[in-house]
Amino acid sequence: MTIPSPGPFTGRTLDGLGRDLRSGRTTAAELTALALDAIAGAELNAFVTVDAAGAAKAARQADEELAAGIDRGPLHGIPAGVKDLIMIAGMRVTMGSRHFADHVAEEDAACVALLRRAGAVVVGTTTTHEFAYGPTGDRSAGGPARNPWDPSRMTGGSSAGSGAAVAAGLVPLALGTDTGGSVRIPAALCGVAGFKPAYGAIPADGVFPLSRTLDHVGVLAATASCCLLAHDALTASRLAEDPVGEVRVGWLEPDSLFPTDPRVAGAARAAAGQIAGEVRMAPEVLELFRETYLAVQSGETAAVHAGRLASAPGLFDPEVLDRLRLAAELPAWRYVRAMDARRELEEHAEALFGPYDVLATPTVPILAPPIGMREAELGGEQVQVRAALLAMTSPWNVLGRPALTVPAGLVDGLPVGLQLVARPGGEAQLFAAARQAG
Repeated sequence: MTIPSPGPFTGRTLDGLGRDLRSGRTTAAELTALALDAIAGAELNAFVTVDAAGAAKAARQADEELAAGIDRGPLHGIPAGVKDLIMIAGMRVTMGSRHFADHVAEEDAACVALLRRAGAVVVGTTTTHEFAYGPTGDRSAGGPARNPWDPSRMTGGSSAGSGAAVAAGLVPLALGTDTGGSVRIPAALCGVAGFKPAYGAIPADGVFPLSRTLDHVGVLAATASCCLLAHDALTASRLAEDPVGEVRVGWLEPDSLFPTDPRVAGAARAAAGQIAGEVRMAPEVLELFRETYLAVQSGETAAVHAGRLASAPGLFDPEVLDRLRLAAELPAWRYVRAMDARRELEEHAEALFGPYDVLATPTVPILAPPIGMREAELGGEQVQVRAALLAMTSPWNVLGRPALTVPAGLVDGLPVGLQLVARPGGEAQLFAAARQAG
């Protein structure tokens, strides 16, 4: 897969960049300059705020440390983008909303502090759907992020700019958040890898919340191995070194989750490599997943925004405002019932996994829709775009399970993603399955 307009980091991996840095073939200052120039020249609306001076200073420090024998690991000297609702000290962080148009963060979010501690160079903030409340990525105060494969198409969201920035080769790494698929959806629609670790694996302190018990911090990069390196660097894990035997991968029939474009399903299935068997999600289990996700997200999101809904509703994007008002109508008993249902869903999920270490599905059942589209035709029927984008990804936020999307080729010139989901504690098997994928 080659992006139509490649950037300076297209096709370059984190380990390859690391070798170039440590051999002296390049410097962090040079890589950062490449990133800043590419961001300035791009027309994808992937970035909101760029900190050229701060990035250049951090790059010089990274070079000085390497010269002095201080090596912070695989992210040392690597330019990175950070989603525009993750706090970065002294930078404008807007949450994609007019409510926070001039907001400047006072301190780094915990994940940004970890990113800096690992030696990465933060270059700026990437476009988010307003308050991360949407999987389309085309509702932000600064306008929609655009898909590098076709700028008339949506990136998916809500980590829209992070997906576009990595896919276009503007940066080799970006942080995002994932509440129902918001790392995996843009990664899939933009043709890169995206990893949602288990709940809490990367701390969410200092991230503006959407839904506190569903929010995950994740990473987007060119490949699964790059996501693994970033995850290990941010969590002090050693998954990359864990020996893994044979991984049994089960194919979760996508039509048991949502009507799926057969070309998308075929590409994802082919990319999955060796499949040990097939499973289907029962309709009653699917309905319980959907009801639980909607109730938990709606209740927690309405609580976050109650004050703004009352005092300044006109500052919201109209579509986001409508969704928030609907969320605020949710009865409290439905939220309480949904929290209880999560325990029952763990049992259903365990039965679904059965003998398999990892389940595979398409990440998204449709190709990237045009910006602004809210209904799409699939098999002669109209489907809701928002529902389609979330269908394969949101169940795993309800359970907090690790999930990864990897590129699975192109259909009609647009990327398709393969999603891999593991049991709790199965991250090593998840990445082993990605290596097995064809």
